[in-house]
Amino acid sequence: MTLPVAAGGPRDSDAGPVTRRAHDGFQQRYGVPPAGSWAAPGRVNLIGEHTDYNDGFVLPFALPHRTVVAAGPAAQAGPAAQGGPAAQGGPAAQGGPAAPAGPAEPGWTVWSEQSGEEIAFSAADADRPGAVDGWGGYVAGVVWALREAGYPVPAARMAIASDVPLGAGLSSSAALEAAVLTALADLGGIGPDRLPVDRRPALAQRAENGYAGVPCGIMDQSASIRCRAGHALFLDCRSLDVDHVPFDLAAAGLAVLVVDTRAPHRHVSGEYAARRAACERAAGLLGVPALRDVPVDGLPAALDRLPDDPTRRRVRHVVTENHRVRETVTLLRSGRVREIGPLLTASHASMRDDFEITVPEVDVAVTAALAGGAYGARMTGGGFGGCVLALVDADAADRVAATVGAAYADHGFPPPTFFTALPCAGAERIH
Repeated sequence: MTLPVAAGGPRDSDAGPVTRRAHDGFQQRYGVPPAGSWAAPGRVNLIGEHTDYNDGFVLPFALPHRTVVAAGPAAQAGPAAQGGPAAQGGPAAQGGPAAPAGPAEPGWTVWSEQSGEEIAFSAADADRPGAVDGWGGYVAGVVWALREAGYPVPAARMAIASDVPLGAGLSSSAALEAAVLTALADLGGIGPDRLPVDRRPALAQRAENGYAGVPCGIMDQSASIRCRAGHALFLDCRSLDVDHVPFDLAAAGLAVLVVDTRAPHRHVSGEYAARRAACERAAGLLGVPALRDVPVDGLPAALDRLPDDPTRRRVRHVVTENHRVRETVTLLRSGRVREIGPLLTASHASMRDDFEITVPEVDVAVTAALAGGAYGARMTGGGFGGCVLALVDADAADRVAATVGAAYADHGFPPPTFFTALPCAGAERIH
């Protein structure tokens, strides 16, 4: 077996396949070339699961798998489409005197290669959370979040292509939001002086929380926008301070093997929301703003104050996971990359036993990866399916993958897919 390598070297260039598909899709749908192409990556979270909405710490890195948005101005963009919320009910938004007999010109038209669908929505739709659903809701949510924040969002046409796997826990939704946000900001002349990069993840998160209705934390959007090549992003989810921690796998002769378990990963499920609600309830019972404020050496006393075992397990996971993130960062800063393996494995055990968010496919993949020689392995993402990452010697990746594949066959699971990954950079204009 020879695994595909998703490396931190040359990015998908102007001539890269995903960029080319987005560009060609725009040209074919709208009859003119796009004004440009913008890309944002999926991410793997090295460690720090369900800590972000608890104001804790996370350590993701960006993948080279990206969502690309080819975009250009709308064919007819009236002033209402260009303006903020105050303009949404004006004559231009409704079609205006220039086209009294026709329908209102949509503010934004978007085509998705993956779904094969084209959607169009107006300023009024964008200003009403939930009016656009499905994948289009993430696009409309970005428009809504920008307009709510007072930015003039240009009416636009977009074509979207992506190689970020859907439902695998690699943040395909955040990649879409970040790519659309970057494109619309550039098209609207909203530069870093007006919308600094460190403020953009919160807008993308607001799009997903407030418009699409997904109660995610800020990690995914931060990784998709703020990551650097060759580094993991150490993010304090309360202050939003970041530190780019060197994660030079190649120099250490290592790789991160990513296993797509093929078990569907759905954040919108009630289980994710239930875990978040349990954490917020526990913080209230403990009298702290968030579980991040429970120190690891104060954990036994905190657990004694909680009323039931499920709540105690949820708290124990979050507090110990924050501690594991910090220990991982300490090891990486000192160049001791292999030594993070046991922390990854302990994180998985905590997710399985305390947070109860794993499924048989991911547990089998972790166990098999360790048996095949991985230094550590864990599920990555929100849980209930998705991907597993394993820290392996670069020349052992094929062997570890074969061990996981054999274990899947023994359990009667559909064959998993694999790739090895090195850290890449965040959202950018690429053409």
